[in-house]
Amino acid sequence: MGGGTFALAMLVTLLLVEVAEGRRPRGGRMNSSPSYRARSESPESFPLDFTPVEGNMDTLMRQVQNLAQSLYPCSTRRLDQDMKLRFLDNSTVTCNDGSSAGYYIKESKGSRRWLVFLEGGWYCFSKENCDSRYETMRRLMSSSRWPSTRTGTGILSPQPEENPHWWNANMVFIPYCSSDVWSGASPKTDQNDYAFMGSLIIQEVVKELLTKGLDNAKVLLLAGSSAGGTGVLLNVDRVAELLKTRGHGSVQVRGLVDSGWFLDNKQYRRTDCVDTISCAPTEAIKRGIRYWGGVVPERCRLAHTGEEWNCFFGYKVYPTLKSPVFVVQWLFDEAQLTVDNIHLTGQPVQEGQWRYIQNLGIELRNTLKDIPAMFAPACLSHEVITRNYWMDVQVKGTSLPRALQCWDRSLHHSPRNHGNSSSSSPRSVPRGCPLHLIDSCPWPHCNPTCPTIRDQLTGREMNVIQFLTHMGFDVQRMAQQQGLEPSKLLGMLNSGT
Repeated sequence: MGGGTFALAMLVTLLLVEVAEGRRPRGGRMNSSPSYRARSESPESFPLDFTPVEGNMDTLMRQVQNLAQSLYPCSTRRLDQDMKLRFLDNSTVTCNDGSSAGYYIKESKGSRRWLVFLEGGWYCFSKENCDSRYETMRRLMSSSRWPSTRTGTGILSPQPEENPHWWNANMVFIPYCSSDVWSGASPKTDQNDYAFMGSLIIQEVVKELLTKGLDNAKVLLLAGSSAGGTGVLLNVDRVAELLKTRGHGSVQVRGLVDSGWFLDNKQYRRTDCVDTISCAPTEAIKRGIRYWGGVVPERCRLAHTGEEWNCFFGYKVYPTLKSPVFVVQWLFDEAQLTVDNIHLTGQPVQEGQWRYIQNLGIELRNTLKDIPAMFAPACLSHEVITRNYWMDVQVKGTSLPRALQCWDRSLHHSPRNHGNSSSSSPRSVPRGCPLHLIDSCPWPHCNPTCPTIRDQLTGREMNVIQFLTHMGFDVQRMAQQQGLEPSKLLGMLNSGT
């Protein structure tokens, strides 16, 4: 060991000893506030967070390791940032076309927190539209062209400045190649042109992760966006049960649903059920669950015997779940509007469409009002937790990462609280740490922190007033309906109130 390396090792050892004994490290200060995070303007530094996130030294150890790497000039810290592809050992669990299913992983030695992410990407529900999907979106049905590595972004990022609460967790990304909203359990056969094994893929990945350190985990967060978010609702309890039957019931399994809380509402304009876009949400799922051999959570199945398709809709499956779940949902979700036949193609919307869009926001609010842990901005968008702007969106002054940290703390303080009961929520939320956040303003993008919208024809950015005017929003009429002066209404729109 060289002199520089030895000196560094001694420095890290002394730091650990001082922290373990509760003393203040030399040249620094320890702040006992739970929200404290030491930050540095230098991109080469790493924050030290002494918050007892896990109740052990694992988080601190990982942070000290990163600090040591930042100080050591020969560090290889940037070589292992990406997640690496691993194909499943069980070759009988496959993608739609029979190719091997798999996952991307970046291990974080010393951490007992695991984040497993389910990719989204719509679905298909008949041979005809699955054939079309295979021709146009083969990546979502086959592993034959998957890259060997993936770079994590948003909540999958290993960078603390982009992912302040989960950056040092073990990261797993499961590509979506089953086209079944992660519900299928049917292999490819001579009679079936495609395999639909989304639910089994998740099970196999979890089994393999047990050999890579998940057996010693404290928390497993099953997260997903869009169809992956719905997949979380369908599989989070099954993952918890799998770990329990394997002797790892102490692992706290939680769910994070991003843009997967769909409504089984009536379309704005009814069309024939030809493909995923044109088909009404309920009819598409009814056909799909039969075609996929889809499975749903047992308690939901018992509540909707013979009509198991109900379990694909968040507000119906959520009350039956045992595992705690945090819901992230745009109030004006673009995918929901698409299946409802509201297509915002750059042309001003008609008055009937405008009313439909506003009513969609009201309907979503009503289904979310009793969810104790949720984040619902009044934005027109789809998916957020893996976007690089996921830290920028706020609801009532609180960002999504902050809300997730509050949820984590509430579960840490009350580990027996499953978190899906609104009656038990207020007792377990730390003071000044909100986790039930929903916008009250009634229009798309009335929240000034919403993601940027661009004119589809010119590519130029639009502010909220330009966007609403572009959609056909009549400021004079709306102000009259609200009993306001037009200038006051414009001020409210600009401020997001």
